[in-house]
Amino acid sequence: MAFNVAHFLAQQAVAQPSAPAVRAPVGHDSDGAIRYVERSFAQLEAEAAATAHSFAESGIQRGSRVLLMVRPGLDLIRIVFALFKMGAVPIVIDPGMGLKKFLRCVRHSKPSALVGIAPAIWIARLFRPSFRGVDIKIGVGRSFEKEIGRFKSRGAFEVVDSAEEELAAILFTSGSTGPAKGVCYAHGMFLAQVEAIRRQYAIEPGEVDLPMLPVFALFNPALGMCTVVPDMNPSRPATVDPAQIVRAIQQNSVTNSFGSPALWTKIARYCERESIRLPSVRRILMAGAPVPPALMRQMRAIIPQGEIHTPYGATEALPVSSISATEVLEQTAVRTQKGEGTCVGRPLPQVSVRIIEPVTGAIVSIDQVQDLEPGAIGEIIAQGPSVTRGYDHLPEADASSKIADGAAHWHRMGDMGWLDEAGRLWFCGRKVERVLTAAGPMYTDCCEAIFNTHPQVFRSALIDLGGGRPGMVIEPEPADFPRSEAARAQFVASLQQLAQSHALTSAIHDFFFEAKFPVDVRHNAKIHRLSLARKFALK
Repeated sequence: MAFNVAHFLAQQAVAQPSAPAVRAPVGHDSDGAIRYVERSFAQLEAEAAATAHSFAESGIQRGSRVLLMVRPGLDLIRIVFALFKMGAVPIVIDPGMGLKKFLRCVRHSKPSALVGIAPAIWIARLFRPSFRGVDIKIGVGRSFEKEIGRFKSRGAFEVVDSAEEELAAILFTSGSTGPAKGVCYAHGMFLAQVEAIRRQYAIEPGEVDLPMLPVFALFNPALGMCTVVPDMNPSRPATVDPAQIVRAIQQNSVTNSFGSPALWTKIARYCERESIRLPSVRRILMAGAPVPPALMRQMRAIIPQGEIHTPYGATEALPVSSISATEVLEQTAVRTQKGEGTCVGRPLPQVSVRIIEPVTGAIVSIDQVQDLEPGAIGEIIAQGPSVTRGYDHLPEADASSKIADGAAHWHRMGDMGWLDEAGRLWFCGRKVERVLTAAGPMYTDCCEAIFNTHPQVFRSALIDLGGGRPGMVIEPEPADFPRSEAARAQFVASLQQLAQSHALTSAIHDFFFEAKFPVDVRHNAKIHRLSLARKFALK
């Protein structure tokens, strides 16, 4: 069996050679329409092959670790597929995490080659110690285009027959609750992910995708979908102009799009304000943080022919489960608002999920876990063909996150949750962010859902003020931030009344306001509750 996903691009080049594979923005016309450069599947395959020939001549070979510092779009896609063809290992790190953290990830991953834009080459020269071992530096720009053209005459590049467990890529986590870690992806795992996504969401060749997380664009050539590169800064997704996203959807008749709840909130509010509907959209995938039911209701009206899905997972295990907005709004939203957590659906076929008694420290073998009954909140673990086996040179992280089960491994998601009577998984919050009070643990997602129903609250964050004393930080709607002591006192009084009306939150007496929550760099949706806890901790 061929496990290398680069085979899929070659297959699409034969099955639909003239169909568009990538459209990348290159400017705007006088009427505001976005101008695109386009490549068909046949052209993309030819350019990926030429790129592979060029890389091979530069010294990159099977197993070479190649750090990518390339903007999302055409270059990233053809470079990644060129590296897959060769059996080289692309390393992908979020640029938005800041230079110091980025350089730490570079040092840890030990690349032997760098492929990047001109500023990336300069960074490698300025911070030479972090790039020690990088013997090959390839700039991406106009000269790169000429280089690809020079190698097109070489024709096809034979795809390496990669083994199932052979290292395919190193993708770094966002580092939202700790240092970013390199996750080792095997070729067999990529294949399992592509097949799982295709089956779960009934994706068909010829569809058009607008991925607002760059890494998701890498699945599209394998799925036969055209990638429309969004006009946005990938390192600062919250700064996206919703008008440009909507225009791209309309211009390209986009059928599929992935983005975080923070992005879709901006887009939904823009569409409501401008009375815009997006009838071409068949499905929207929202992930990166729990999706509020209110946002689902907004988006359902905007995409009358489509469905919203919320996949659950992590860089180390994706996807684990999924649920549709229809099921949420008809069955689970009311329970979420009562503090039961966010339902993230049934595990995908071939994925197993268990809820175990929380353990501090490593769990060596699956025989050591204590399974909990349905309805009981515990630690979520998952196992399946799309679950990673380990991190890159991080034995301590492997020991704390992986559980051996014969030849297989379970991944500890780092999340708390429970399984209901229908076999659906419910998310209650990150394990490290729960507040361990004298009366028992309090979970972020369960408590925050109650306060998020307040009309003046945009979002909320449960924190530990010290010694297990719970507190709640509120990010109000922009127009509702209290500007005076009287307004603050009135707002707090309404929050205290809401807290006392639910047994889950009756122990919360301390409330704080923050104009803008600190969030993760990847999705701009995961709240940094631990940093809020440090800020508001009672001295």
